[in-house]
Amino acid sequence: MILQIGIEPPQQSVEIDRRLLEILICPVTRTPLSYDRARQELVSKAGNCAFPIRNGIPIMVLEEVQAIAGELK
Repeated sequence: MILQIGIEPPQQSVEIDRRLLEILICPVTRTPLSYDRARQELVSKAGNCAFPIRNGIPIMVLEEVQAIAGELK
């Protein structure tokens, strides 16, 4: 087996459970999030930022949102 470091496997489009989406809020603005299926992100319209979803798991850490917020402006 060959291990390639620094290369992430291709991401599959994973549907987020609606119940999970109803309870998650943006950690920056404390407002609801919307699900962008095409980009695999949870989007905070109030905060003009998005959180990535990797392997079906929302990554809700501020270090991730700062990198993404620059793309959305």
